[in-house]
Amino acid sequence: MPHADLKYSSDLEIDAAKLLAEVEALIGRHDSGAGACKGRAYPADAFHHTHALLEVAVLRKPHRDTAFMSALLAGLTALLQSYLPSGCACSVALNFSGEHYSTGITA
Repeated sequence: MPHADLKYSSDLEIDAAKLLAEVEALIGRHDSGAGACKGRAYPADAFHHTHALLEVAVLRKPHRDTAFMSALLAGLTALLQSYLPSGCACSVALNFSGEHYSTGITA
């Protein structure tokens, strides 16, 4: 179950819910077994320079090798950039969840 956190300057007009849904769909196209992607958006009223940061964490799996992660990172970067105005600073961090991370659904 991946996680996506979107942090951005509040002067940007971003449909965060739509972007996070597209992040989930993109991950699913790269890895049909990834499951739902829990997403959260954090617009920041206090910031220095307009920017957006998308952080995505996935569990380490054998098929998520360097080529997989590079392709997913490229897709996530292009997706985020498509939501931003020209010249806007943007960053994407794609990481593996730590070895002592647990995820699931409550009973």
